[in-house]
Amino acid sequence: PQVPWAGMHRRLTKLCFCTPRFHGEGFQEGLAEGSHAGMAEGRRYGALHGARTGSEIGCYLGFALTWHCLLQKCTDEKNSKKIKALDSLIGMIQKFPYEDPTYDKLQEDLEKIRGKYKQVCSMLNIQSDFRIGNERSSLTF
Repeated sequence: PQVPWAGMHRRLTKLCFCTPRFHGEGFQEGLAEGSHAGMAEGRRYGALHGARTGSEIGCYLGFALTWHCLLQKCTDEKNSKKIKALDSLIGMIQKFPYEDPTYDKLQEDLEKIRGKYKQVCSMLNIQSDFRIGNERSSLTF
C-alpha cells in the first residue's frame, strides 16, 4: 500500500536539495550584477570629482601664474615675499600627481595647495571663493 504523502515527501526532499544550489547561483548572479553596477557608478563618481579637482587646481595655477607675471615688474621687498609664496604655490601644483588616483597623500597634498592658495590671497589682500556650480565653475575675488 502506497502512503499518499510519500510522493510529496520525495518532491520536498528534492526541493530541499535544490534550494542551496539556487541560492548559490542567485548569490553569484547578484554579486556579478552588483559589481558591474558598482564599477559604473565608481567611474562616474571618479570622473565627476576628478574634473572638479582638476578645475579647481587649474584655476589656482592660472591665478598664481598671472599674479607672478604682474608682480615681477615691481622689485620691492613686499613683492619679493609675495613672489616667493606664488613660486611655492606653482611648485606645489606642478608636483601634484594628476595621473595617479591611488596616490595615498592626494587629499593631504590637495589641502596643502588650498592652504597655500589662501595664504597667497591673504598676502595679496584678495578675498577668494572657489566653488563649483552645477552649470559652470567660478572663481570670484
